[in-house]
Amino acid sequence: MAIGGDGNIPKKKQRVGSNSQLSSTRAVINSSFPDETLTEGSNKSPALRRSSSSVLGGSGGCGGFNDSDTADVILRLHLDHHRSPFDSFVTSSDSVSFDESDVQIYLHSHILRRAKYFSALLSDRWQRHNDDDSPQIHRLNLGVPPTPDSINDYLEVLRLLYTDDFSASITSVVTALALLPIALELLFEDCIKACVKFLEAVPWSDDEEKKILNLIPFLSHEESKELLTRVSPLKHDSSEEMLHGLILSAIHNHPNMAFAKAFVAKLLRDFSSKESVRRVLDKVFEKSLKVVKESLEEYSSPNFRGDHNETEAIQRLNLHSAMTNGKHLLWLVERMIELRVADMAVKSWSEQASFTADLQRAFRDDAWRNIAPSLPAVVLRCTSRLANAVATGNILAARQVRMKLVKDWLPVLIVCKDNMSPMCTNHKSLYLELEETFLRIISTLPVEDAKELLQQCLSFSTRNVEDCPHLVTAFTTWFRRSNRSPPADDFRQ
Repeated sequence: MAIGGDGNIPKKKQRVGSNSQLSSTRAVINSSFPDETLTEGSNKSPALRRSSSSVLGGSGGCGGFNDSDTADVILRLHLDHHRSPFDSFVTSSDSVSFDESDVQIYLHSHILRRAKYFSALLSDRWQRHNDDDSPQIHRLNLGVPPTPDSINDYLEVLRLLYTDDFSASITSVVTALALLPIALELLFEDCIKACVKFLEAVPWSDDEEKKILNLIPFLSHEESKELLTRVSPLKHDSSEEMLHGLILSAIHNHPNMAFAKAFVAKLLRDFSSKESVRRVLDKVFEKSLKVVKESLEEYSSPNFRGDHNETEAIQRLNLHSAMTNGKHLLWLVERMIELRVADMAVKSWSEQASFTADLQRAFRDDAWRNIAPSLPAVVLRCTSRLANAVATGNILAARQVRMKLVKDWLPVLIVCKDNMSPMCTNHKSLYLELEETFLRIISTLPVEDAKELLQQCLSFSTRNVEDCPHLVTAFTTWFRRSNRSPPADDFRQ
């Protein structure tokens, strides 16, 4: 049974009396089993070492594994291409034929009863009793799937019936995955627990994890509980919680912030659910924006009393907080635009009349120059990234959103230009980029709305008219449209 396309764990299967289901599961798992044979000549092909004369050497101890002197069960293992395993068993009066794929081993009924399957086979209900008092020899047939090393794996599980020390045999995930399906078929509970305990404690490869997921439905709830907690979240929003925590850690706490941000950016790009990424980024964006707004509000309208030095210290903290979180905000905006999930951010940025008023008050004051000199550039870069996403169609914003975005943030741009001299080259290019972007957005608005906003853009003009072609183009376009004859009444209707 394979995992569904949605990644859900398959439903639990009934273990008792479901050998055919377990057999099919073992075929699905198809592990690359290690060549750990109990027979001689393990480097030979299975057909060569499984001849009619292949009777395994005994352990040498009384009542031990494959001890022919004390055994009361002779078990024939054979590759079965057509019938499911454990198809039949026969008593001593029946004939048993062997072929080149047979292995015969000597076992003990009181040991085999550790596995509930053999316990049921060997119960009085199914046995024929000899007429005399001679010891009864049980002959059983056990069909084994024709997979690599399948007989060796069955022999190993049978050998483990004779010991309580499973740690010496179960030393790798490959081995545990080879033995566990067989233990499930034989209902060998101690072996099942040992395999599961090993799998719980060690790392898995991706391929091994898939095989474990296919086995989980055949384990009881108690047996599979620890395995499930590793591969399946307890809550539906665990992935979003993880992404949220990683973003906050990358932008606030990690000492190598640049490396951490780059790594988290890759996780966001590769994440399978775009909607989950959208929700997480929206949440962090709103939180960071709130901190910046509150810091600027405290700076612009202080409501505390104290001496001058204390007041100045608090103001410096407010500006520093706004600056730091503004940089985080810019990184978030860039990620949202890159992933095309900035719709909410654009709408929120267009509804900041109070915030933009605080920014204008702050930038008219000279205090920020020595405390947070790059704050205006950071805020305007956020505005430029979002406005450009709207102008290029990366974000399809409604007309009211486009108009308010320009209306609220155009005054901030004007104040920055008027109060930052001498302007460095980087600032000049940023201002020019934002001017051009605002004018492109204005060109998407109705003529009357565009008229109101264009009048505020006169500050874009320069001493030489030839140096502001973007402004000339914007007014030329507006006058061309405004000089057209109004449409007929029936057309407007």
